[in-house]
Amino acid sequence: MKLSQQVIYQIYPKSFYDSDGDGIGDLRGIISKIDYLKQLNIDMIWFNPFFVSPQNDNGYDIADYYRIDPTFGTMADFEELVATLKAAGIGVMLDMVFNHTSTQHEWFQKALAGDETYQKFYYLRPAKADGSLPTNWESKFGGPALGPIGDTGLYYLHLYDPTQADLDWHNPAVREACAEVVNFWRDKGVQGFRFDVINVTGKSEQLVDAPTGVASKTLYTDTPIVHDYLKELNEASFGQDPDSITVGEMSSTTIKNSIGYTKPSNHELSMVFNFHHLKTDYVDGRKWSRMAFDFPRLKQLLDGWAAGMDAGGGWQALFWNNHDQPRALNRFGDAGQYRVKSAEMLATVIHLMRGTPFIYMGEEIGMVDPYYDSMADYADIEALNAYRALVRSGYSHKDAFTIVRTKARDNSRTPMQWDATPKAGFTTGRPWLRPTNQQTINVADELDHGEIFNYYQQLIHLRKTMPIIADGTYKTWRLDDQQVFGYWRQLGEQQLLVLNNFYPTATTVKLPEAMVNAEVLLSNYPDVVVQADLQLQPYQSVALLLN
Repeated sequence: MKLSQQVIYQIYPKSFYDSDGDGIGDLRGIISKIDYLKQLNIDMIWFNPFFVSPQNDNGYDIADYYRIDPTFGTMADFEELVATLKAAGIGVMLDMVFNHTSTQHEWFQKALAGDETYQKFYYLRPAKADGSLPTNWESKFGGPALGPIGDTGLYYLHLYDPTQADLDWHNPAVREACAEVVNFWRDKGVQGFRFDVINVTGKSEQLVDAPTGVASKTLYTDTPIVHDYLKELNEASFGQDPDSITVGEMSSTTIKNSIGYTKPSNHELSMVFNFHHLKTDYVDGRKWSRMAFDFPRLKQLLDGWAAGMDAGGGWQALFWNNHDQPRALNRFGDAGQYRVKSAEMLATVIHLMRGTPFIYMGEEIGMVDPYYDSMADYADIEALNAYRALVRSGYSHKDAFTIVRTKARDNSRTPMQWDATPKAGFTTGRPWLRPTNQQTINVADELDHGEIFNYYQQLIHLRKTMPIIADGTYKTWRLDDQQVFGYWRQLGEQQLLVLNNFYPTATTVKLPEAMVNAEVLLSNYPDVVVQADLQLQPYQSVALLLN
């Protein structure tokens, strides 16, 4: 099956299903739920990291790329998982974290001990002449991005947590080591790879200060050498598999660069994630702030990326949710009165668009953010740091908590809600994060008499069976509409108009004359009457097909 026809499901293993009662999800838990995944009819599963890790950043601080963390199971469990998924027609995508390793990784420990070979694996730099840090770069998790490495007198770069040391990709041995990791998992039957923050690997060999008023990320993000690194990695590993599927997580990227990363003739990646549309509820670009999403800006970004990638021959991963984002229903939909309809509307927006849709676990049943009432409920280092930083900057504890509650990554990391019991059917033990709304939102209830799961099944079926959805071009539809985000798809003489009402009030759309004769391909409301003045109900999506 072509990439354009496939749909990928994301599992955060720690939170999917716990088979042994320790309160943490595991590989055997995932194996036990494969029938559910097959029922949804997805093609591949992207698994967040389950490698050996101290878990300072929920597994994105890898201490051994070749071993399964015992918390999640064994290599035998993994091999059984791959085989069982393959029998169900589902592929495996693993998360490769190659910008940095854990400081507990053998490579870093050897560097710490003075091994010059491994010191060259990392960005180790002396202090400036005045004794200050080698650069003024800021960590993405707050604070300086450089810290002392033991008593060597040197400082190491960590763009993220201090326990995540950045690898120096200028060193050919680093690039070879990363390719070897990919090839190890290819030999285990893995054909999909997601590369974490891969476009920040292009730091200069000479680290220099960011000028006053300039964010340090502009010095190392999306630099031209990243394309060279990806071409080399492609040739040395996954590019040898004609059916490989790869996606790059691209921090603060551009359409131009993303076309380069994904254009098939460039031999880099299959597709990219970009996050611009998920920053439309940030005040002045600041994540830890609170505002309603900017709908005109959201439309502009969704449309601009879709049109730009189409025009340039690039390909994008389409998504609203992942393990690093609060639930989209709380941000762009209505998590209360119109939870079901807004969940279906948001799904329609991305599943009928040009690109490859990703579904984050629980999205297909309309899961929403937990309602926590204390910082003690949160586990994520980023949220805890942000709370302290907000309080230090003058926010009251109450206001700081309100902001964190709307933006914390833990919002999407709560356990998958399998049933209405107090532990959500996730574990017999104490869940590592507390579920709060499983009484009304859970798999058992959804499969018995819900409609969101069935609607996702319809969207997935359409992508697999209708070439206009998989392969059609993308074109803008009226960006000036104050409530509706719409777009055209076209293949040959066939046209598809997709209209999505983002608000809890009805609105009327004036259809192009030809579309009055169109058929309703899909709607999340019944009994749609196609007429010149088409009324859309709250959070309604309608897809009109003209042959």
